[in-house]
Amino acid sequence: MAPWWTERFGNAASRTHAAGHAAAAAVDAARRQVAALVGADAREVIFTSGATEASNLALIGAARARPAGRDGLVTLTTEHRAVLDPLAQLEREGLRVTRVRVDREGLADLDALDAALDERTLLVSVMHANNEIGVIQDLAAIAARAHAVGARLHSDAAQSAGKIELDVAALDVDLLSLSAHKLYGPKGIGALLVRRRRPPLALAPLLHGGGHERGLRSGTLPVPLCVGFGAACALASERRASDAARQTALRARLWEGLRERIGGVRLNGHPERRLPGNLNVTFPVEGEALLAATPELALSAGSACSSAIPEPSHVLRALGLDARAALGSLRLSLGRPTGEADVERAIEVLAAAVARLRGR
Repeated sequence: MAPWWTERFGNAASRTHAAGHAAAAAVDAARRQVAALVGADAREVIFTSGATEASNLALIGAARARPAGRDGLVTLTTEHRAVLDPLAQLEREGLRVTRVRVDREGLADLDALDAALDERTLLVSVMHANNEIGVIQDLAAIAARAHAVGARLHSDAAQSAGKIELDVAALDVDLLSLSAHKLYGPKGIGALLVRRRRPPLALAPLLHGGGHERGLRSGTLPVPLCVGFGAACALASERRASDAARQTALRARLWEGLRERIGGVRLNGHPERRLPGNLNVTFPVEGEALLAATPELALSAGSACSSAIPEPSHVLRALGLDARAALGSLRLSLGRPTGEADVERAIEVLAAAVARLRGR
């Protein structure tokens, strides 16, 4: 990214001079790298400021451009706020929003989804992998149900892209939200994949002024961020399988160690259909107290985007946990830099902290 901040400071939209041509070529290369990560066409990539903007563009953009007779939106109760909040806004504007339940392991209730779909459904929005519990949904099955009634499928794939296999053609997804910083790229850049379909999927832009990004997202592109996003996608493509295998093994050891050292822990979410580096665990003590007692560990009591809200996680409540259990749950994430020593240290630190909090 470094040269594009200073020495190569061209505008990718200004193709009438050498600096602009160079910037445009760099953005085009990044677009191809992002597309390749998820099996898409580079022409389907619309750069945004992140997955939140991408999901807003998908949901609000589709709603504003909807054909007559299509006013239904369907989602899951466990979605990220970047989906739930714009849907709530559209509901206030008069659209029908149905929130489908999940089972106790976090998987979509497909019978309830079938019941929610009808000929007026415009769009279904289901995240590929949940940001709190890591549960991976069967998008292909959900896409088949949505398409059977003439609806389209949007998926927030911020958590899954680069970590597990993700092919938009195989999953038959129409719209896909991505975020660079979730796969070791820079913060402040993401993308919405708008699949090339027949008939085309109509979206109304949220931003106006210049008609950039096929008229869907006006504004000068941040070339360094685009380049960093593309590079991160290329690295993720190369390392995904090996990263996933290593993190799955580390996750298994972390869970085994917590169960051995701490009585009464519970795993939240499906035990197998989950991201390689995700554990969401209910501890026998209050979660915020455990966070305060373990400052050397980077843990979370829920979504980072909702961490300022002192309420039980809506995701965990949707799984059937009561408020006390939800407030006693933490998300433990393992990533590319995590090693065996880190896992063993985390087990020791958490076990000691729980013992102190329980007065043992």
